[in-house]
Amino acid sequence: MALQATMGGAAAANPPRWLTWTGRVLTAVPVAMLLLSAGMKLARTSAVVEGFVGRFGYPEGAILPIGAVELACALLYALPRTSVLGAILMTAYLGGAVATHVRVSDAFAPPIVLAVLAWGGLFLRDARLRALLPLRRPE
Repeated sequence: MALQATMGGAAAANPPRWLTWTGRVLTAVPVAMLLLSAGMKLARTSAVVEGFVGRFGYPEGAILPIGAVELACALLYALPRTSVLGAILMTAYLGGAVATHVRVSDAFAPPIVLAVLAWGGLFLRDARLRALLPLRRPE
């Protein structure tokens, strides 16, 4: 009932606190993971270089640009004004991660889970997205 009330009229401006806070927590997970991953890439640790070059087959020169893109996606997603653009870009980035892991026969579920958490968090904390993609039609 509360979720349905948030999708229409004046109630959309004041969603329940649990909805907003759950969305923020879900949002924090992919942001933290991408920031951590970007930081390791930008620091060019030996483990990251070995993984990218030896395991995934990327050239060493690609590590910094990929880390910068990852950082940009996380920051755009974390900022409320650009969160939808950030979610779209993060989904594209994570799609590339899935493809990379599939190519080397590695576990590919973690990037999918991060993308689902990102969109779930955005859905819960952004009334505009809930109005655009309602889970139920108003009765």
